[in-house]
Amino acid sequence: MIYVALPNETQHRLPFYLAMEEYVARMLPVGDYFFMWQVEPSVIFGRNQLLNSEVDVEYCRKNGIQMYRRKSGGGCVYADRSNIMFSYITPDSNVNFTFNRYMLMVEHVLQKLGIDAKTTGRNDIVVDGKKVSGNAFYHLPERSIVHGTMLYDTDIERMVNSTTPSDTKLKSKGVESVRQHVTTLNKYLTISIEEFKSFVRENLCNSEIILDDVAVEQIKKIEQEYLTDEFIYGHNPAYTVINKKRIEGVGEFEVRLEVKKGVLRKVNLMGDYFLVGDLDGELLSLLNGVEYTPSAVENALQNVNTSNVIMNLKKEQFIKILF
Repeated sequence: MIYVALPNETQHRLPFYLAMEEYVARMLPVGDYFFMWQVEPSVIFGRNQLLNSEVDVEYCRKNGIQMYRRKSGGGCVYADRSNIMFSYITPDSNVNFTFNRYMLMVEHVLQKLGIDAKTTGRNDIVVDGKKVSGNAFYHLPERSIVHGTMLYDTDIERMVNSTTPSDTKLKSKGVESVRQHVTTLNKYLTISIEEFKSFVRENLCNSEIILDDVAVEQIKKIEQEYLTDEFIYGHNPAYTVINKKRIEGVGEFEVRLEVKKGVLRKVNLMGDYFLVGDLDGELLSLLNGVEYTPSAVENALQNVNTSNVIMNLKKEQFIKILF
């Protein structure tokens, strides 16, 4: 695997590194690439999540925590300088294979450090049953991008307060709850964060490419999309029906339906699920103009394999969400 390095130590905003993933996927020769990055306090939420449902916007603004959206699915996460972000870019097109391969690579590196790390659930790596890494992925043409967190010594209180839009009492309990379910690597290691990064790099990568200043400028152009209000805040139209449901092994869903005269006019599906196909083109657009009944919806989707659009989602589960 090839490590991708920048030409200097300049610190960038979080969207720069998301754009860097895109640049590597689009511009570099076919191969497996990896790089690590750290940012000032930021929250990053999934492509299909509502900002105000996932982030305490007021807390973030008061405490200088930046807020950004990414193009991958999954849930909202907090990152700071004590959290290391991993980015993996590969030509593999099989989502499950790519994702599992990456998770096992990271698990193996941690185990070489003497940490009893294990992959679990949809996208987590745990130590002693506590989460230390969460991961997500998305596709570009002929490329897959996997990225995730690695909690080295992250501020748990700020993590909870920035990513939990609940009242103060719930947050105080939430901090203690998260501390019971999340851990940090510094509790298991005697090496510094920089030494840990060096170990990961040496054990995952066998060569390096250093991007030049021209590449950095191209990355900054890609970054501009991530910085627009339209991309960050999204379009949250009013719907006449809102249903929420969590499906184990698939994710949390919030479906918003515009129903007029008993007919579906618009379907919007928010949540922290993982996309493996074209959500609108292969699924939601098929429901426009369909009578809002289970039988009519089932008939409209008779030729659709929903697990090819959303990871692990069965068709009958999707239909239940709608009703």
